Amino acid sequence: MTEIVLFHHAQGLTDGVLAFAEQLRQAGHTVHTPDQYEGNTYATLEEGIGYAQETGFGTLLERALKAAEGYPSEVVYAGFSLGVMPAQQLTQTRPGARGGLFYYSVLPYTEFGETWPQGVPAQIHAKEEDEFYLEDAEGAQQLIAATDDVELFLYPGKEHLFADSSLPSYDEAAAQLLLTRSLTFLERL
Repeated sequence: MTEIVLFHHAQGLTDGVLAFAEQLRQAGHTVHTPDQYEGNTYATLEEGIGYAQETGFGTLLERALKAAEGYPSEVVYAGFSLGVMPAQQLTQTRPGARGGLFYYSVLPYTEFGETWPQGVPAQIHAKEEDEFYLEDAEGAQQLIAATDDVELFLYPGKEHLFADSSLPSYDEAAAQLLLTRSLTFLERL
């Protein structure tokens, strides 16, 4: 099966992120969940974003990239929201990357180079009215236009962290579909 490095969102390495990782493990995958927040979790998205701003996005990215050095290079990089930043950077720049799973967010691919790596597949998952995703929608469309290797899945609604079962924004039906599509993606690798 596939080895995955899964980066958490702005509220930290929550029970919901860990539960999602466990679902991937139950499907036979090896999943690593590095903690850029050094054990801190936050009850609200606003508090988590505050921590990220205080710590510095660059510092958090450095922590994530350093953590990835301890894993094999031939993995799938996955990230939830804030965790998409290191997941996408590693997918695009680390030789041997097998693919990317970007949940709730995506950056313009030009943030990490002039092109998307040929033959490296990825999926983007978001709610179609999520205010955070709407800020990224143009970057998602640019990425899709630049390669045939990236799929975009939009779900009805506006909840941001909808696949984290430990948060009020959890949407069970959408989260299950996201998981199913992710597992199908992983099976193709």
